[in-house]
Amino acid sequence: MDKRPVTSPSFRNSHFVDIHEVLPEEEEEEEEGIAREAEKADNSFSRNTKINRQMKRSDGSFSRQLSLETGFSVLRSESKAKDWRKVNLPRSGRSFGGFDSVTRVGMEGRRGDFSIFKTKSSNLSKQNSLLPTRKERDVESQRTNDGYGGVDESANESVPAGRYFAALRGPELDQVKDYEDILLPKDEKWPFLLRFPIGCFGICLGLSSQVVLWHALATSPATKFLNISPFINLALWLLAVSVLFCVSFTYIFKCIFYFEAVKREFFHPVRVNFFFAPWVVCMFLVLGVPPALAPGKLHPAICIFMAPYFLLELKIYGQWLSGGKRRLCKVANPSSHLSVVGNFVGAILAAKVGWDEAAKFLWAVGFAHYLVVFVTLYQRLPTSEALPKELHPVYSMFIAAPSAASIAWETIYGGFDGLSRTCYFIALFLYVSLVVRINFFTGFRFSVAWWSYTFPMTTFSVATIKYAEQVPSVPSKGLAVILSLLSSAMVSVLFVSTLLHAFVWQTLFPNDLAIAITKTRLGKEKKPFKRAYDIKRWTKQALTKNNLVTKDTDEAKEED
Repeated sequence: MDKRPVTSPSFRNSHFVDIHEVLPEEEEEEEEGIAREAEKADNSFSRNTKINRQMKRSDGSFSRQLSLETGFSVLRSESKAKDWRKVNLPRSGRSFGGFDSVTRVGMEGRRGDFSIFKTKSSNLSKQNSLLPTRKERDVESQRTNDGYGGVDESANESVPAGRYFAALRGPELDQVKDYEDILLPKDEKWPFLLRFPIGCFGICLGLSSQVVLWHALATSPATKFLNISPFINLALWLLAVSVLFCVSFTYIFKCIFYFEAVKREFFHPVRVNFFFAPWVVCMFLVLGVPPALAPGKLHPAICIFMAPYFLLELKIYGQWLSGGKRRLCKVANPSSHLSVVGNFVGAILAAKVGWDEAAKFLWAVGFAHYLVVFVTLYQRLPTSEALPKELHPVYSMFIAAPSAASIAWETIYGGFDGLSRTCYFIALFLYVSLVVRINFFTGFRFSVAWWSYTFPMTTFSVATIKYAEQVPSVPSKGLAVILSLLSSAMVSVLFVSTLLHAFVWQTLFPNDLAIAITKTRLGKEKKPFKRAYDIKRWTKQALTKNNLVTKDTDEAKEED
């Protein structure tokens, strides 16, 4: 709400506070109060009051300020209000520093009010003194509907899925479009927990998949000639567990202190899939546990890691199936494979502990939803806006599900048979189709989410090792070794890059703009320019239609 102090000489030293706009249902009460105040005022002000009351009755909306020293209202003309409403909102985000944070008379708007994303119970006393009353929020909402601008939302309200596609861009939906504004300032450094995304579990995902890979290299008969030491698997397992604990505890603190920001990430069409990552990581660590720590058979109790994954997928798959704003054709993106691949990993884990029927059930659920996700993304539906035209590391997610499916089928039925090889060959084709276009994977900004795109390569390497066990030959064993070294090299490069961005350049965790978008668009979207060939095509179509109409008219005349 844009408020300006009155520049009248008699009130230059006065202090002003805002009084909320009069609601339509309170017009009669406010008119009586204004009339009583106007009688106590001077003649000059009473005449201005009557004029503005007439303008209020005609337009139904006006803004006013109350002087604390004199006690009577100074009304503004509607023409000035219209001029003030034309002020554009800056993209710095300072105009949305929090609830009712616009610039007020006599004080600055609160800069960087990050408390709007804090957990409600942690700052309840502070919010009670700063939050507007219910009537003021209703007035602010009505002002937005009437065209006054301003924010018509609170940060703890859920943002529709379509809003993320409309306000953000990029394959990860992490960049704000030029014509959009955000709730927090862009030129200030946000608190660390607000800048810590759920995508950090991708680091754990990449390391834990390497644990499984080096466990397979050390124990598989197909790679026995390499003489891989089991201590590599042990070192990687300890590193992955330590990183998992650090990331998990940090994100738990974010859930405690900034739960509203966590909710924003859960409603994000891409990041919601990373909530599956912690449980996939735990299952990877169990499958790749060093023989020195678990020499015997795995206990069935470890399947508890599949329980939260299964509950979460019930909610997500239910949204895909029931339709609505979060149906699959609306929110599908390559990261959706994260919500599918865990079923195959869980099937492998269940088969390892002897639960064959549970493993078959999980494999069937995962394969059915993988086919749906694959077809939805492969068709490039108009509603699938998250799939970019240019290649990106996110495309490696296509390899994860068929690779894990082939390993799971081999573990359940004890052989790399026809269906297992079919899934493997699908993954092989997708892998080759990405490798031949490797030059298109350059020029992208580094992100911690890239770690999540390493585990599909690692999973395919493990599947190749399983294939080499069933088809022992020089090409199969050579392919297994090459793919294993390639995936390990990628993880090593990412590990070094992460350390450099974290400790040297200190750019690993920039401001997370994706969680600070507004619920409704405040500015008008810039329409793209019409290209020349589009204009020619439309002109040609228009001329064709006119020719058809003319021909029909001539035929009708001839018949008459």
